[in-house]
Amino acid sequence: MVKCAVILAGGEGKRMKSNKPKPMSEVLNRPMLQWVIDSVRAAGVENICVVKGFKKECIEEYVATLPYKVDTVYQAERLGTGHAVMMAKDFLKENKGDVVILCGDAPFMDKDTIADAFSQHDEQNASATVISAVLTDSTGYGRIVRNDDNSLKAIVEQKEADEETLKIKEVNSGGYWFDTEDLLSVLDKITADNAAAEYYLPDALKLLLQEGKNVGAFTASSPDTVLGANDPAQLEELNQIAIKKGYR
Repeated sequence: MVKCAVILAGGEGKRMKSNKPKPMSEVLNRPMLQWVIDSVRAAGVENICVVKGFKKECIEEYVATLPYKVDTVYQAERLGTGHAVMMAKDFLKENKGDVVILCGDAPFMDKDTIADAFSQHDEQNASATVISAVLTDSTGYGRIVRNDDNSLKAIVEQKEADEETLKIKEVNSGGYWFDTEDLLSVLDKITADNAAAEYYLPDALKLLLQEGKNVGAFTASSPDTVLGANDPAQLEELNQIAIKKGYR
């Protein structure tokens, strides 16, 4: 079975006070992007495409130093996660099968979570599977709303959630497995009809659900899978977590 990965690494991270793409910020002297690439490869996925954006040459130069092939595509305008994946459409067409889509600035998305999420995705013959995590404080994250049979009903963003939905502790990690052909069938149907005028990848799951496709949610064992950094203080927190928990 063909598996590939698309890693979203176009973010600028203005609050990082850095002149490099946010995913190139380091945890334990290794770019967060490299953490994600390592986990993907350790999970048995070797066909990888990185979506670059801000300071794209930094990504290009880094990838060129790796002892294995990693494709890159350029997102000239940062118009959301769905738009970023649209930039990788040719890569997806060349790698039919299943694709894992991950954030390049979530260094603790580990190989077991990626592999176990795929196992559930495959067993359930799902069109898409969102990787979720349970947080003590879920403020700011998209909430995972499930049906009575535990299947995914919806991903509801914080600003669109009602009082009951805001109580949900299970959140979207920003990581997904998709059947590649099913993803391609809805990718161009995603619209930017929202306040930010951006194309959001979770809308692909919404479209698949509307078509009656099977969409699941896999809960990661560790809440660390959702962690990222938006400023130097949070980056330092990631470094301290990595040291304390022995992440390598």
